[in-house]
Amino acid sequence: MTSKQRAYLRGLASTQEAILSLGKEGLTPEFTKSVEDALAARELIKLSIQKNCDLDPREVCDVLAERLHAEPVQVIGRKFVLYRPGKDKKRKIELPR
Repeated sequence: MTSKQRAYLRGLASTQEAILSLGKEGLTPEFTKSVEDALAARELIKLSIQKNCDLDPREVCDVLAERLHAEPVQVIGRKFVLYRPGKDKKRKIELPR
């Protein structure tokens, strides 16, 4: 992913609210499945980490991106953004070249 594409996705994500929040239970298989479903439906999602969770946001972002074959777009504070293009030919987000 190019820096121009990443900047475009950051702009799209800036208007979004976090749709999933990671709590003290950590990265459970259920949470990973929820993220998988959200990526399949939206392609670009913002997640947050609650204050009672001891995990590092950068590490969580990288682990989820690796597990779900997604691209980490941005990590700011306790929020991060993941992107994964849709599997069908009709993608919801068209990246600039």
